[in-house]
Amino acid sequence: MPEFDTQVQLIKYTILREVAKHMIKYGTEDFSNAFSRFDEIAAEIVKDKPTMRCCIYKERAIVNQRIKLAIGGNKNNPNVIEIVDIACDECPAGGYTATDSCRGCIAHRCASVCKVGAISFDENQKCVIDKNKCVNCGRCASVCPYDAIINRRRPCEKACKIGAIDRDRETNAAKIDNDKCIACGACVYQCPFGAINDKSYICNAIDILKRSKSNKEFNAYAVVAPSIASQFEGDKLGKVISAISELGFKEVFEAALGADMVSLLESKELSEKGFLTSSCCPAFVRYIETAFPSLKDNISHNLSPMAQLGKAIKEKDPSSKVIFIGPCTAKKAEIQLEKARKYIDCVLTFEELQALIDAYEIDVDSLSPKELSDSTYFGRVFARSGGVSEAVAKAAEEQGLDLEVNSAMCNGISECKTALLKASKGVLKNNFIEGMACDGGCVGGAGCLTHYQSNGALKINKHANEKNDISITKAVEDFDL
Repeated sequence: MPEFDTQVQLIKYTILREVAKHMIKYGTEDFSNAFSRFDEIAAEIVKDKPTMRCCIYKERAIVNQRIKLAIGGNKNNPNVIEIVDIACDECPAGGYTATDSCRGCIAHRCASVCKVGAISFDENQKCVIDKNKCVNCGRCASVCPYDAIINRRRPCEKACKIGAIDRDRETNAAKIDNDKCIACGACVYQCPFGAINDKSYICNAIDILKRSKSNKEFNAYAVVAPSIASQFEGDKLGKVISAISELGFKEVFEAALGADMVSLLESKELSEKGFLTSSCCPAFVRYIETAFPSLKDNISHNLSPMAQLGKAIKEKDPSSKVIFIGPCTAKKAEIQLEKARKYIDCVLTFEELQALIDAYEIDVDSLSPKELSDSTYFGRVFARSGGVSEAVAKAAEEQGLDLEVNSAMCNGISECKTALLKASKGVLKNNFIEGMACDGGCVGGAGCLTHYQSNGALKINKHANEKNDISITKAVEDFDL
């Protein structure tokens, strides 16, 4: 059994594994047929007594909704992040709340500053805030002499640094503003009840592997993010790569090779334009497009490492199918874009990879370790904060470009916001913004098996140092299928 940070992740994994087993057994020609087996799968997961909710019926109903997400979710919702409403009912109403510290003073400054009439007083003159009127401006809290009014925000709201999550006034469940959401998945990982999930395309992956017929009909390639080294080390990493091959892939490539390709292109573009923001993190790119549209022209026009390597593969093998495996929920949104969808056919997270391996009953420990494809130190360090900047600078040096890379290395979306604000006002001193939406970079992605790894960057550096004798230019030139 794999190790996860939380019970929520274990439940998610169990559902993905069971859905994958059913798809492997019954086929994937018509995914709608899976709906008839929802109750069967739910009954297998939730036995004869409840373990998390009030009764087995509610647990099974929630599992039923999670199964829908496991086979692609609501097709009418373009967002890859969805809310399971029935599971989102345990959090207290968020926002400003009067606590027991309220002394019932007669000054009533809180009511005086409230412009929407949300504050009243009970028989003891204690403050009461009407959630249906409150607009969460915080004025009442700022004037309370006893600090008796606090902002009790839900975990998902706290996790979303861009304000894309609010509550539905009628149901009290969380709701996502699709126009703001960047699909980073921070809310998915932080929700204690697992009420927010990323749609899974694990069934699409099974379908591709089945239709390839062991690479006789077409070749199926896996592209694995270098951040996989933060999840598995040494022989274990090599055995997981072997397990990916055992799923039916002709070859497993590391997206670090795509990062090498991007660093060469991005350094040239930076040299030509003088100011640039990186293209590797789709959540960061989406954030610029939605929150800082004036900077859209400064986004690197190059593909992400995932899409760039997919493009290189399909140029050499046009009929092939490419599946990306990584820590990122935003990659699922990226391949919906025209510039990426023709190069990547499906995206899986590391959580989904584990479920897929176990659904196929592959004994990872019994396999011989397999090495990943050739890339460079610089391609691999794309997986942690600061790595893109190092790679672009090295690529500029190798190409003899007259370029000094003065980078604003942004670790997490809050730091991205600060740099982008400065850039939008023309006061940023840097000529390159490396934006990583997740804390620590890709090693902190929402789709990781575990996030309790403060040494994730050290593991990536160790992984990268295995390739420190290869130049970026040579790695790209030597690429072949």
